[in-house]
Amino acid sequence: MIKKFIDKLLGKPAAASAKKASPLGKRVEISAEVHGIDPDLLDERAVKVVKTLTDAGYEAYIVGGAVRDLLLGVRPKDFDVATNATPEQVKGLFRRAFIIGRRFRIVHVVYGRGREHEVIEVSTFRALPTESEAVSGNEKTSKGELDGKSHAVDASGRVLRDNVWGPQIEDAARRDYTVNAMYYDPQRRLVVDYHGGLADAKAKVLRMIGDPETRYREDPVRIVRAVRFAAKLGFQLEKKTLAPVQACIPLLANVPASRLFDEMIKLLQTGHSLASLEQLKKLGLVGQGGKGAFAVLDAMLTDTGDLHPGVRGDFVRKAFEDTDRRVQEGRGVSPSFMLACMLWHEVLDRWNKTRASGEAPVPALAQAIDAVFDARIGDISGRGKLAGDMREIWMMQTRFERRSGSGVFSLIEQPRYRAGFDFLRLRADVGEIDPALADWWEDFALGSDDDRQALLADARASQQKQPRVVRAPRPASAAAAEGEPAGDDDDSAADAAAAPARKRRRRRRKPSGGGEGAAAPSAPAGE
Repeated sequence: MIKKFIDKLLGKPAAASAKKASPLGKRVEISAEVHGIDPDLLDERAVKVVKTLTDAGYEAYIVGGAVRDLLLGVRPKDFDVATNATPEQVKGLFRRAFIIGRRFRIVHVVYGRGREHEVIEVSTFRALPTESEAVSGNEKTSKGELDGKSHAVDASGRVLRDNVWGPQIEDAARRDYTVNAMYYDPQRRLVVDYHGGLADAKAKVLRMIGDPETRYREDPVRIVRAVRFAAKLGFQLEKKTLAPVQACIPLLANVPASRLFDEMIKLLQTGHSLASLEQLKKLGLVGQGGKGAFAVLDAMLTDTGDLHPGVRGDFVRKAFEDTDRRVQEGRGVSPSFMLACMLWHEVLDRWNKTRASGEAPVPALAQAIDAVFDARIGDISGRGKLAGDMREIWMMQTRFERRSGSGVFSLIEQPRYRAGFDFLRLRADVGEIDPALADWWEDFALGSDDDRQALLADARASQQKQPRVVRAPRPASAAAAEGEPAGDDDDSAADAAAAPARKRRRRRRKPSGGGEGAAAPSAPAGE
């Protein structure tokens, strides 16, 4: 007992538990006649990476989830490669290759540029550590202690550094689930399986390699990955793998927020987002009185982990259904649009309260957005384009309400107009706003110059018919803060009386197979 306590203080038990938790398997080579992988599903660049490494005298295989998907007859979204070459040796073989990461040092081999670029992730076979050093804090608080360490864990057993290289048999034992611990040689068309992954893949069983509780402690994110595989592939967690999940959920609190955030995005972009929410609820990762593992999800769910009734829940459900459809059709999706939908009604609630206190609409919305970012996303909100796109989609909603002046022309030229309009259409489809507003903007964006002038005349005429609200003049600075011209609207009203009237011709947006922002005819895409 005393010896165990001393060993724990010295950081030794993690190594012992790693060997116990991750038993070595037995190498089994499976031929093409048995595994049946279709070579047409392979990525030619991943195959090229494997060939470059083997030509240089190293071992190299396609690995992990890509092999699992290939066995299921599904073309993988990403292809990873594992090799016995060190990161430095890998980097030296490719023109555009970059070593990244501290916790796990890997190499990104980049092909192409811009939106069309592709990254093949190459990792070095990892060994079961013979020694592991414990640090008192985490990645941020113990940076000095972690310098120079190859393998280190925190007080809960979570791995903070794992850069010990070894043979393939130990690398397989270090992986989480049996279905993710297979290796495929595309040149010999050979699958290498150490832990019965092929049988589990065919049976659709998710089984942890070794002791599940210890493996969850090493990396609590494995719990979230289990949810993703279960929702995406229809796998069931094996009983021993499922048993310690509830007890290990609190360990997610120690995971860096950025990593947990990224895992949540992956989870909701599998093409099975609603099924993922059900799995999260089933395992107790959402709900919990509004204190689940994901603050962003808590914003759109009730305390029991369900979507809200009425318009609020319908809005999120419709957005997720559209995202799932786009993924299944092989079309691009945008995390910024999805997140904007998830957080919108919390933004809307705060916006309405701020406006009720006397704040002007545009500054009130800006304040609401800042408050929700602080409460639900925190430091993640500083991740550049993601937060910027979300803010632009939301702020655009106030501009859609103003259908006069030159602002309508500049709005439809905005780079994010399509996403903003899709968001507006979604609001209209669930009854949050008058559908006529979304119809007007759709007609305006698609119309000719004459059509647009007629639509502007219609909008002015309808505004003229509304009871005039007399209000005190505002200073020019206040009007500018709301994005409106200072002064009166009498000139606009006069223009409306003289403007030609034209019967609106209803158009429906044609389906687009394009990238971000492309919409289906009957539902918003916004992705």
